[in-house]
Amino acid sequence: MSGLGMALSSPRGVLLGPRGWAGVLAASVVLLVGVPVFNLAVPEGSAFHLSDYAVSLTGKILCYAICALAMDLIWGYTGILSLGHGLFFALGGYAMGMYLMRQIGSDGQYRLPMPDFMVFLDWKAFPWHWALSDSFVAQMLLVVLVPGLLAFVFGFFAFRSRIKGVYFSIITQAMTFAAMLLFFRNETGFGGNNGFTDFKRILGVPIATPGMRVFLCCLTAAVLIALFLLSRAIVNSKYGHVLQAIRDAESRVMFSGYDPVAYKLSIWTLSAVMCGVAGALYVPQVGIINPGEMSPAAGIEMAVWAAVGGRATLVGPIVGALFVNGAKSWFTVAFPEFWLFFLGALFIAVTLFLPDGLAGLLKRRKGQP
Repeated sequence: MSGLGMALSSPRGVLLGPRGWAGVLAASVVLLVGVPVFNLAVPEGSAFHLSDYAVSLTGKILCYAICALAMDLIWGYTGILSLGHGLFFALGGYAMGMYLMRQIGSDGQYRLPMPDFMVFLDWKAFPWHWALSDSFVAQMLLVVLVPGLLAFVFGFFAFRSRIKGVYFSIITQAMTFAAMLLFFRNETGFGGNNGFTDFKRILGVPIATPGMRVFLCCLTAAVLIALFLLSRAIVNSKYGHVLQAIRDAESRVMFSGYDPVAYKLSIWTLSAVMCGVAGALYVPQVGIINPGEMSPAAGIEMAVWAAVGGRATLVGPIVGALFVNGAKSWFTVAFPEFWLFFLGALFIAVTLFLPDGLAGLLKRRKGQP
C-alpha cells in the first residue's frame, strides 16, 4: 500500500505510550511542583533556590514552546510554512495587555483612569475597541477570537486560491509586517512604538509578587502540557492522518475525496489560536507588549525553533524552543553582539547536518529509523 493510502487508512493510535506518559508526568512534576517549591519554599541563600528571574524566564520560554508546538502542527504535519505567526502571538498579547492597562486604574503617572499614553495624547475617551477592555472574561474571549478570526479569513482566501509553498510564506510575512506598521501608529490606540507596559494587577491581585510569578509560570506549563496532549490526539486521529497526507501529496488527497481546504483551514486557525493564548500568557510575565513582537523576525524564529527541535514530532519543537531561547538568554548576556550570528549559524547547521532536528539525532543514536 502506498504511503498516502497508509496515512488515510491507519487505525487511530493510542495517545501516548508508557514512556510518553512518563515524560509528561516528569515534566508536570518539575514544572508544577518543582518550580513553586524551589522558588517559594527554599530560602534565597540556598544553592537550590530558584530565583524570581529564573521563574519569569521559564514562563517566557514556555510561552515560546506553545508557539513552537503550533508551528509544528501546520508546518511539520501539514506542510504549511507560516512566517506570520508572530502576529497571532502579538494579538493575543495585546488583548491581555488592554485588560492589564485598565487594571492600572488611577495608579499611573498622571493619576487618571485612562492609560498614561492616552492622557499624554490628550484623548478624552476610550476608542471603540477598548469598550470591553475592563472585563477579564471579554478580553480572554478576544484572545481566542481575534487571532482565530483573522487566521480564518486570511486562510479561507489563501487556501481557496491554492496559494502554497514559498508564496504563502511570503504573504504571511507581508501580513505581519503590515500589522506591525499599523500598530506603530499612535492613533490606533495601542500605545504606538512603546506599546503597553507598567502593569500593576490582574484580577485585582498584584503582578509583581513571587506568588503571582509562580502561578503564571505554572499556568503556562499546564496550558503547554494540555495543548501537547491535544496535539498528540489530533495527529494520531484520522484527521491528523489526512493532514499528513496533504503534506505529502495534496493532489492525491483531493482525488481520494477529501477537501484539503477544510483541513488546512481548521488546523491553521487552531494554530493561530494557540499562539494567541501563548501571547496572553506571555504579557503579564514579561511586563510589556509592543509592535516588535509581531516583527517578521519573530515569525522566522518560530520556524527556527521547530526546525532545530525536529518537525513532525511535537516534542522536538518544544525542545527546540527551550534550547534556542535558553541559548539566546545566555548569549545575549555573555556575547550580545554575536547572538544573531549564532542563530543564523545554528539554523544553517541544522539544515545541512540535522535535517530532522534534535529529535532526529536522538532517534539515530537509539538506532531507530
